[in-house]
Amino acid sequence: MNDKTGWPRDRYKGPGGGLSDKPGGGLYTGAGGGASADLGGGLYTGPGGGLSTEPGGGLYSGPGGGLYEGPGGGLYTGSGGGLSITTGGGLYKGPGGGLYAKACNDPYRSNIPPWDVFMQHLERLGKAEALALIRQHMNT
Repeated sequence: MNDKTGWPRDRYKGPGGGLSDKPGGGLYTGAGGGASADLGGGLYTGPGGGLSTEPGGGLYSGPGGGLYEGPGGGLYTGSGGGLSITTGGGLYKGPGGGLYAKACNDPYRSNIPPWDVFMQHLERLGKAEALALIRQHMNT
């Protein structure tokens, strides 16, 4: 799901990383930040937001959405998917992957809300397999 839109969702804590709470980071709560509930943010429920169920949203189940199980979706396990362990995937631990924890010129980005929030929604929606896969790879 690394489509260059959304917010950094890798495991890097430094500038521009998915675990950074500074501007440009995935946990930044300011305008447009990955953990902002305001317009354009990762916790925004409106169009394009990480918690949106509309097209382009992190909780949208259609093509391109964070809950989409087909190619390019947040729950897709194939190449480029949010649950892929291959290059560029959400569970890939190398450069550009969602679990990469070092600085990267092209960090993993996704339209989903922050991982912990996304996982809460997966649990609420009964997506046990996806949740187990994420937990397995985050803990290794």
